[in-house]
Amino acid sequence: MLELLNQIDSSIFLFFNGMHTPFLDRFMMLFTGRFIWVPMYAAILVVLLKTHGAKSAGIYVLGIALAITLTDQTCATYIRPMVERLRPSNLENPLSVLTIVVDDYRGGDYGFPSCHSANSFALATFLAFLFPRRRMLLFIFGWAILNSYTRLYLGVHYPGDLLVGAIIGSTFGWLCYRLSFRLDRNTPRPTLSIDSLDRLRRPMLTIPFGPVWANVGRMTLTITVGDILIAVGAITSLGILTASLIP
Repeated sequence: MLELLNQIDSSIFLFFNGMHTPFLDRFMMLFTGRFIWVPMYAAILVVLLKTHGAKSAGIYVLGIALAITLTDQTCATYIRPMVERLRPSNLENPLSVLTIVVDDYRGGDYGFPSCHSANSFALATFLAFLFPRRRMLLFIFGWAILNSYTRLYLGVHYPGDLLVGAIIGSTFGWLCYRLSFRLDRNTPRPTLSIDSLDRLRRPMLTIPFGPVWANVGRMTLTITVGDILIAVGAITSLGILTASLIP
């Protein structure tokens, strides 16, 4: 049974890993980076402060940090050394001769489960419960899925590595959100007059544009608190896309 699953996993991996272009090589290498997303992480902090206040924001930031720490340690420290599944890009893996890698990037020795996928889904799941809005869900899970897919494209993980990593990350993301929510609910603080979801819709920036219409005035573009995270993520993605177009 395990041999059959491994064969299926390898076949799916080779199918998707074979779809390479110079543009995608540059895009995936940039997108998979950790530090390039620092502006988005900073935006998460700003949104938390604007919607929950300093005390509650501190609780949820610690909850996110705990979720990612538990996820990362579970995958890297406990499961990987026990399972010892070689990455497809590892030169000791027979599949490596068929694996396409970018800039000779091969990762470490073992890849099951994927820490990249696990950490991405831990963050995405935590934020999905914290900010249950459709646009937020589409954005944050779209980011997590693409961030995970970069690892398959770059040849350092099988699809099964990504799937199991996503399950582990989502589990810890949900558990740590529940813990943070309970701590936040039981923490004495001044009563907030507006619900946190309503504060997500609070206009933060209004940009007038276009001509002045009679009896209407100028049209305006309103950026809400909840749009900040999506906007920063979109701008970062656009920057990656632009940089990838440069040979």
